[in-house]
Amino acid sequence: MNGTGIGIDPNRTPHPGADHTPSSVIVVGCGPTGLLLAGDLAAAGVPVTLVEKRPHRISNLSRAIVVHARTLELLDARALAEEAESLGRRLDRMNLFTRLTVEFDTLPSRFNHLLILPQYEMERILERRAIEAGVRFRYETEVTGVGQDEDGVTVETRGPGGASETLRAQYVVGTDGMRSTVRNAVGLPFPGRSVIRSVLLADVRLAEPPKDVLSVHARGDAFVFFADFGDGYYRVVAWNRRRDIPESEPLHLEEVRETVRLAAGHDFGMHDARWLSRFHSDERQAPAYRVGRVFLAGDAAHVHTPAGGQGMNIGMQDAANLGWKLAAVLQGRADDALLDTYQTERHPVGTEAMRSSGAIVRLAMANHPWERGLRAVVATTLNILTSARRKLALQIAGVGVKYGAPAGAHRLTGSRVADVALEGGRLYEALRGGRFVLITPEEYADKTGLEDRLAVERRTGRGHDTRTTVLVRPDGYVAWAADSPSRSDIEEAVARHLGQSMAPVG
Repeated sequence: MNGTGIGIDPNRTPHPGADHTPSSVIVVGCGPTGLLLAGDLAAAGVPVTLVEKRPHRISNLSRAIVVHARTLELLDARALAEEAESLGRRLDRMNLFTRLTVEFDTLPSRFNHLLILPQYEMERILERRAIEAGVRFRYETEVTGVGQDEDGVTVETRGPGGASETLRAQYVVGTDGMRSTVRNAVGLPFPGRSVIRSVLLADVRLAEPPKDVLSVHARGDAFVFFADFGDGYYRVVAWNRRRDIPESEPLHLEEVRETVRLAAGHDFGMHDARWLSRFHSDERQAPAYRVGRVFLAGDAAHVHTPAGGQGMNIGMQDAANLGWKLAAVLQGRADDALLDTYQTERHPVGTEAMRSSGAIVRLAMANHPWERGLRAVVATTLNILTSARRKLALQIAGVGVKYGAPAGAHRLTGSRVADVALEGGRLYEALRGGRFVLITPEEYADKTGLEDRLAVERRTGRGHDTRTTVLVRPDGYVAWAADSPSRSDIEEAVARHLGQSMAPVG
């Protein structure tokens, strides 16, 4: 898809920075999902307030540690990937159950690896961007009620010292986690169940670390997951079927050592724990991600087991999908119906993540001899079948996601677009700032007459003979495509997706 890249800049409104303006958005929850979404909206010129009940503090301890290829692509489209890569540790493969290796170095992505990066580092990067974009932060502010009408949403809050305040916006997005106040306020259920209880988390040093940066071991009634932070510490996630202990019970390093010995045969010389915690893992998903003017994203919409490290990634991908759509509707460039596509596109992704991560955990939790035998067979078979192993890698990394397309649409519609070379740069550089990008073949572009009217930056690819023209959405998916389209075809597609009328070419 090399060709000419035309960055199409929407008509952006100024950022008045007021909570009660009619075109504003309130985001509830200051994790990676909320920070990415708020930053996207503010960068697009939408007034946005981010409400967080915790004090302004980014912990140096967190559960999420893996950043996948698709998330790195989204960071690249925001000029943040290079910084994230410099702070993390790259890994081109992951071992599961000793016999199965999932390879990421063959992914069709500029980021053909996963990145070991603690969530707190991701939050620092995203928070700085959000501040620079003009997001208004309200820390130590708890949401106590949400009500909506035809004109907007009213959010009741309790701030520092117990002071009550009412905020008003046109839309509200709950990114406030598994126990989401926003989700409860709009009456959405969160069906599902606990899959695994009394999981142990520890960040420790190892005298005899495993040879792999990321690895999983399972034996008998226990399993353990290791991840190397690269700073001398390792994240350990361990579980023993026979120790079902409440999360409130204190955790000591010796219990972690014992569980690791059961799962891997030895404890790798574990010492100097800087964090110890218990948690349980659920599989739950809200039936709807939208109720009128209220949306859910990230863990407020779906939770699943940590296997594969997909949780933080899918939440950030939710935000990238929703942000540009909210901006388009608020700025009058799209009908409100565009917001319904958030549900149709992202809900199936959450469902699939529950299935894939759940399958990995259930294999790790295998109890009976026949189940363990099945696990060995599955792992060995996948290791032999390159196509199946590649499909698993694509799913975990997020680059295999394709959205549905209307009947009769071009085969590329709804597909993720990998980074491609364009004159003067790359596609994901052209996507920075929330633009649609029109890619046309080099020899075809000058015949369209569109450059002078729509170009923010013109880019021409080299050595690619396809005659396919593609309109790429701000989140890197194909909005429209056609083989050898006429000038009027392109004009109509651009006008339809950007809500802009096209003056005739003179």
